[in-house]
Formats: sequence, C-alpha cells, structure tokens
Amino acid sequence: MLTIRHWVTLGVIFLSIGLPETGMAQNLLRVSAIPDEAPTELQRKFAPLGKYLERETGQRVQFTPVTDYAAVVEGLATRKLEMAWLGGFTFVQARLRTGTAIPIVQRKEDEAFISRFITANPNIRSLADLKGRNFAFGSPSSTSGSLMPRYFLLKAGIVPERDFKNVAYSGAHDATVAFVASGKVEAGVLNASVWDKLVESEKVDTSKVRVFATTPPYYDYNWTVRGDLDPALVKKLTDAFLKLDPANPAHKEIMELQRASRFIPTKAENYKSIEEAARSAGLLK
Repeated sequence: MLTIRHWVTLGVIFLSIGLPETGMAQNLLRVSAIPDEAPTELQRKFAPLGKYLERETGQRVQFTPVTDYAAVVEGLATRKLEMAWLGGFTFVQARLRTGTAIPIVQRKEDEAFISRFITANPNIRSLADLKGRNFAFGSPSSTSGSLMPRYFLLKAGIVPERDFKNVAYSGAHDATVAFVASGKVEAGVLNASVWDKLVESEKVDTSKVRVFATTPPYYDYNWTVRGDLDPALVKKLTDAFLKLDPANPAHKEIMELQRASRFIPTKAENYKSIEEAARSAGLLK
C-alpha cells in the first residue's frame, strides 16, 4: 500500500524526469541548411560553427541535414527549426510561408553573388551556343543554381524549355559539375562559391570542364531565424556571427569552411529583386 510519503517521493521522481526535458527544449537551437551540397559536406562545414554558437549563446546546437529545399522552409514554418542557412529564393519562400522569418546576417560575398555556367564541350563559348543542348540546373528552388541563372537566360532571350534540347535538375551544385564532367549534359550552372571550392580542392578537372559565362551579381545566401524567437537570443546569434574574424586563429577554420571573408547584417528588403525574379518566372503565386 502506497503511503503519502511514497506518493510524494514518486512526484519528485516524475518532476525530476520532466524538468530536464523542458530545459533541453528551451535551450536547444535546431539548425538546418538548404541541401545545395552533399549532406556529409554540410555537416562538416557546420560542425565548428555549431560549437562556436553553443559557446556564444549558451544554447545546445543541433544540426539536421534535409533532403530537399522545401523541408527547410517547412521546418521553420512548423517551428521544428529555429535557424537555417537559406538561399535568396528559399528565404523569400520562408518569409511568405511564415510571414515572420528574419534574415539576420549574410557573408560579405553574398551582397554580390554570381553563378557560373560550365561546359566540357569545346563548341560552347557563349549563352547563345546553349541552344539545342542538354542543360542542367541545380535544384528548382536554388537561387544560384536555378532561379537567377534562368532569369538572366530569359533576359538574354533564351527560354530553357523552348531552346534547350533537354532540361535536367541535378539537385545540388556539386552534382551539376558531375553531370557536366560525365557528359550526362553538355552544360550546366552552379554557384561560384562551390565551383571555386571544387577547383581549389582539385575535385574538378579544369582541363575538361570550364567556365564559359558568368551571371551579373545578385543578393543570395543568409542565415535566417524564426520571427517568434526571443529577441535576446536573436541578438546573441547576430552578434556571434558579426564577431567572427578570419584573422582570429580561433575563427579561421569556421570562416574558411563558410567561405566567408566576414559576416554583415542583412534585411528582408535585400531580397525584393529575388522575389520579383521568382514571380516573373512563375515560381511564386
């Protein structure tokens, strides 16, 4: 038979079990990123940044890679993520989907981002030479691998579905390079940052695959948080990114992996041109 003392003891046990879970939920920063590269590469790039953010915010940081761009937007909208690395177009989608998503910082490089058109075909020298060819974009939701290159192709009078022999979607920037290198397509487009990284790491044979055109600059990637986060936490996160300095040995690896010279503040208004490009392409209702 349970006495009052037994019930009190059990109550303390139940509370002690429940409290850590509540504390963990309140102190867990769930982060993800659009899968513009292989999941293993995204996790490798984020690992030191995650540890740094834990120290700066006092939050436990959990990074979860996803299989497609839409999953990141949905994660923010359904409150399963607190923060995400988004492309310009994905940010526009997240802002429209949630109504409150806030871009807090971007790399200095993202103020004037570019995409590179690549080929292994010696007969392709300009965008006009793409007519009648097999071509690969990255993900349909990619700013630098699809939306903005398509926008600039249209401005050049080239309609992919009309003028290309076939349009493929590789799903990621590094996959686009593989498509071109293997001859699966005759040309493709990807963001300049991933292209430069693949060249530097000698993961692409530039004697075969080369850049033949580059887009004009546009705003792209940013770190975005949910609009309902505690403003104090948002400030801690923002300040943490802005403090990162490649001249600081403790920050060097983080900045190299993020391919950033420094982080700067950003705002939703910077992505109005991305929204306009998406609407003109019929990708937003």
